[in-house]
Amino acid sequence: MEVEKGEHLLKYQTTENVQSIPINEIQPFRNHPFTVADNEDMAKIVESTGKVGTITPLLARPLPDGGYELISGHRRLEACRKLGLENIPVIVREMTDDEAVIAMVDANLQREHILPSEKAFAYKMKLEAISHQGKACGQLVHKSRDTVSETDSGRQVQRYIRLTKLIPQLLKMVDEERIAFSVGVELSYLDEYEQQDLLEAIELEDKTPSLSQAIQMKKLSQSGRLDSETIGKIISEDKPNQREKISFQYDELSKYFPKCSPQEVQRRMMKLAQADYQRRVRNRNREAR
Repeated sequence: MEVEKGEHLLKYQTTENVQSIPINEIQPFRNHPFTVADNEDMAKIVESTGKVGTITPLLARPLPDGGYELISGHRRLEACRKLGLENIPVIVREMTDDEAVIAMVDANLQREHILPSEKAFAYKMKLEAISHQGKACGQLVHKSRDTVSETDSGRQVQRYIRLTKLIPQLLKMVDEERIAFSVGVELSYLDEYEQQDLLEAIELEDKTPSLSQAIQMKKLSQSGRLDSETIGKIISEDKPNQREKISFQYDELSKYFPKCSPQEVQRRMMKLAQADYQRRVRNRNREAR
């Protein structure tokens, strides 16, 4: 796809002035918690931008030493870079640090796909910014949590923020859904050394903890009775969701068991397995004589 370099702007309906800013003058937001991944979503943004331009302008604030800090539009900026564009449409707005954090988080929470870790650090940043603004009027922290998200309750916001206490390796497992969100929240109460011991146990046993195991470890940690040996014993326990299962499609077996219900097919399969096992035992006994 070929796109001419230079301005690639459309007309915008906004009361704020949209400027054409050189891309190389725009810096990403400091400690930006959202990933700009080179994935299928990015490919769609690149394709759309190449066809119709940047429909929604970026939002940035001027920096004291020159240039601009990007508030909203990190993926659009990356798409324009990939297309080789030199300028990009930007709304430039004066903002305090706290106002910038709140605007950045709110804009990026509109994304369709957000990792738990991204939401965790975003909520933490926004809560801190709101708390700074509320100190002057004596606003309580738990009241601030209620204003962080329009979709998650204050309690759920705090649960997400707990994930920021996880070591990076365990937090990545939450993002990859190897560890459930609720399990990650409970594990966040373990200290860093206990989490490192847990990580070693997970890698050794090739198992991740269940919710009940995570709660058990949390209680032991809080009472000062959690060590590497105990973590290893807990992780090595069998869990129903990690026992190996074998399943068959009914249609695959029905031709061998015509006019049988799925329950009857299962009973017959068990009988065949038992008969085969007994046959192999008899053969071993004969060979041993």
